[in-house]
Amino acid sequence: MKLTIEQLIVLSAQDMIDLGKIWPRQTPEQWQIHLKNGNKLFAARFNDRLLAAVKITLSNQSGLLEDLYVREITHRRGVGLYLVNEIKARHPAVKQWKLSLKGFPDANEPALKGFMNACGFRYDTTSSYYLG
Repeated sequence: MKLTIEQLIVLSAQDMIDLGKIWPRQTPEQWQIHLKNGNKLFAARFNDRLLAAVKITLSNQSGLLEDLYVREITHRRGVGLYLVNEIKARHPAVKQWKLSLKGFPDANEPALKGFMNACGFRYDTTSSYYLG
């Protein structure tokens, strides 16, 4: 089966199980609130299972990526890069993307820095966001 990127609008029971593995410190209620507030949730799906997800908030010509996470079992396989690039392609009106570092222990951690550079983002010390 092919890896697909999709916007989750209604969360199925299996989606909630998978999101629980992606975001174990969050509850299904938090995901539902994010969606009900007019925000978006995108995920990478393979073999009917979610492997990565990110929450998106759009405002005018800017987009905020929050809680971007790829399940550890699929790290370093291009899933996160594909997810970010697909989101950017689906929102061409967005001129400035920011990645929230809330939940990341170290903005300069080599794996995070390398991944964000591959996605076309750079770390901005003034705002404490990765900008792309």
